[in-house]
Amino acid sequence: MTFREVSAGVAGAGETAPTDAELIRAHVDGDTGAFAELVRRHRDRLWAVALRTVGDREEAADAVQDALLNAHRNAARFRGDSAVTTWLHRIVVNACLDRIRRRQAHPTVPLPDGSHSDDRPTGPEPAAPLPDQDTVLVVRDALAALPTEQRAAIVLVDVQGYPVAEAAEMLGVAEGTVKSRCARGRARMAISLGYLRGGPGQAGNRGGRGSVPSESAAVVPLPNGHDRRDQR
Repeated sequence: MTFREVSAGVAGAGETAPTDAELIRAHVDGDTGAFAELVRRHRDRLWAVALRTVGDREEAADAVQDALLNAHRNAARFRGDSAVTTWLHRIVVNACLDRIRRRQAHPTVPLPDGSHSDDRPTGPEPAAPLPDQDTVLVVRDALAALPTEQRAAIVLVDVQGYPVAEAAEMLGVAEGTVKSRCARGRARMAISLGYLRGGPGQAGNRGGRGSVPSESAAVVPLPNGHDRRDQR
């Protein structure tokens, strides 16, 4: 049964919409609309992960495009060992990490603050919940300054809300590695952002070892995307 047949049945016979795995199979079988539907379902979260991981809108857009092209061409290799969304995120994260490694010789480019306008398309960037835009930018810069592996782990676990086990699948590492990377990344961010905890009067504590909790989340909320629970 093709994606179109299942979709038509939803309206007429009360059938459920095709699952992600069914869409992959339909795509492999030649259904031209199946992969487009899969992208429609997951593009916002894939974009959010890419943007937070790469730290640049243009690079993120290119990474997502490369990843989706890769997934489109290699869908037949999907064996169902993990969820389709995990498979897609793994491809996107790998595309992002490849781009970051290629530019490692250059200084980190700050995340755009939206204060300038140009002709580049504006994608559905996840909204930051903090009312203080300056604080949002400081937190984003601290995230962008993390080592690549730590940033990717924190983006998946702390920003996007994926369980450690699922993030480990996406990154292709052990769960303990994800936990370790998150802990080290949080500690780095806690040092960088420690002065935000209590205002200017706390600035002198930024370098204090005792001020970094071992399992600390960021001192202020990280800019995040949609709550993962809304996607289930």
